[in-house]
Amino acid sequence: MDLIQLLPDSVANQIAAGEVIQRPASVVKELVENAVDAGAHRIDVIAVDAGRTSLQVVDDGCGMSETDARLAFERHATSKIREAADLFTLTTMGFRGEALPSIVAVAQVEMTTRTADSDLGTRLQIEASRVVAQEPVACAVGTNIVVKNLFFNVPARRKFLKTTATELNNITAELERIVLVHPDISFSLAHNDTPILNLSPSSAKGRIAAVFGSRIAERLLPVAVETPMVNIRGFVGKPEAARKRGAQQFFFVNDRYMRHPYFHRAVQEAFTRLIPADEQVPYFIYFDVPPADIDVNIHPTKTEIKFENEQAIWQILLAAVREAIGKFNAIPTIEFDTEGRPADMPVYNPNVATLVEPPTVTLNAGFNPFEVGTDPAYAPRQQGLSEKRPDDAFTPTFNRRTAAPDGWEMLYGQPQVAAPAPTDSRAFFQYQGQYILTATESGLLIVDQHRAHIRVLYDRYVAQLASSGLPSQRYLFPEVMQLTASQSATFSLQHENLSRLGFDINDLGGGNVSIVGYPSGFEGLDPQLLLADILAAAADSGNLDSDQLFGRLASTLAQAAAIPRGQVLSETEMQDLVAQLFASTNANYTPDGHAVTAIIGQETIDKLFKA
Repeated sequence: MDLIQLLPDSVANQIAAGEVIQRPASVVKELVENAVDAGAHRIDVIAVDAGRTSLQVVDDGCGMSETDARLAFERHATSKIREAADLFTLTTMGFRGEALPSIVAVAQVEMTTRTADSDLGTRLQIEASRVVAQEPVACAVGTNIVVKNLFFNVPARRKFLKTTATELNNITAELERIVLVHPDISFSLAHNDTPILNLSPSSAKGRIAAVFGSRIAERLLPVAVETPMVNIRGFVGKPEAARKRGAQQFFFVNDRYMRHPYFHRAVQEAFTRLIPADEQVPYFIYFDVPPADIDVNIHPTKTEIKFENEQAIWQILLAAVREAIGKFNAIPTIEFDTEGRPADMPVYNPNVATLVEPPTVTLNAGFNPFEVGTDPAYAPRQQGLSEKRPDDAFTPTFNRRTAAPDGWEMLYGQPQVAAPAPTDSRAFFQYQGQYILTATESGLLIVDQHRAHIRVLYDRYVAQLASSGLPSQRYLFPEVMQLTASQSATFSLQHENLSRLGFDINDLGGGNVSIVGYPSGFEGLDPQLLLADILAAAADSGNLDSDQLFGRLASTLAQAAAIPRGQVLSETEMQDLVAQLFASTNANYTPDGHAVTAIIGQETIDKLFKA
């Protein structure tokens, strides 16, 4: 009995679609890239319910003939390549001929298209890879594709779609990657009849400012280097633009977005010792290389690209970023404390006559150094020496910060009895402005002060959010902030939660908001950076209930407000912090799982001093 059989085309197309079309953002990516390849000067994207109900992409490109319109939905039908060798001379975004067949395999699609040399266009309706209708129609030059009910015939895939906010953020993220490499094309994005993006043609830096705001554009340094192997251009952020999360980081090769962790490490290496190890700078870097030196056909999404001269390009990138940092004096300067400094030293001018009196010397002719009491200047020292009894032992004195622990001995010329430890409370010490040290019954306790404060604040914020929310502190003059497309989408969905966090924000329209109030207790922090971090945390939350979301937001607030590493604490402050830490819900770990405390056991300490 034969067991192997050919799958029907509809089943094979659904299986293949799983690699190419993963969510509504995948549809946007494929359709917009096709519009770019068609030479469009304007591309409009319209989404309803974050693509669940419908996605529409309209372009004014070259359009398709009646035959091409029908053939475009056949698998492996493409106008980009003719033979395998063409894969190494690619100048277009698409080339496999899989995008449209994959979309129609899992959705209901209607396409209207017309070329410039035709009086009538073609309208084509396809459902689950089956052509429902095809007819001539009057329409504008270009292509208009509407994708409805994505995954209607694959319920399991539709069930795993995320929240509306998450899917909309994915759509804007995919669109951002395309608009950044095509600043000469106009783009627009609307969601549920609300405009989110409206971009006009501009320069590369102007497009970055239009998408992510003028604030980030002001903190960018230009990068430019030309070699026979690769041309690198773009922008990298200044050290003060570094952030722990949400930094915009983009690599493009031959106008194609790519992910490349190896090249990312080159950028981070250039900022070594300029930014904290846990922070990252934004960058927008474009590589121009011969098409034959890269392979884009190693992943269905085409975001993983293989370079022939990877190590050499890594070195060139590192040198280019370092040159940009040094060239524009991006290294922070050291500001010395000038309080109490002496006045400027006068400059000698030989043309100005100045009378200077020579110093006078007074001699005491009757002074005899071998006779006691002959000079009053020596009296205090001589009295002090004469009052000290020769049999007195030297006993060092300590305050609570330097008191020797029990069982230690101070050696100052000869062994002495250790100073007693404080009896009222345990002694606390600070090491390198980062760790708090104290003795316990089991050994030496080490506490990371920054992480300890994060844990304490996290529990406090969670409790306040669960009850009445955080109190708000109003600004005397409100701050206006420009949100990115993804931030705007998240803000509209999280406005009520932000109010519970203590933010008083008014939507001014056009992606601009006015921050009227901020959470009380966050004085000194940049409210715009704090809001951006919270929006990024909310966007990353996915399908979380309100308690889980507040936990994520409380963690973000705690990390922003915690005392920084390097801050000097008094012993009372250290004692209070440790006490609050061990009264928290988990004294050992931060909310995101990082260790807060460690203990060096007594046995380990004893081994260090064994002969």
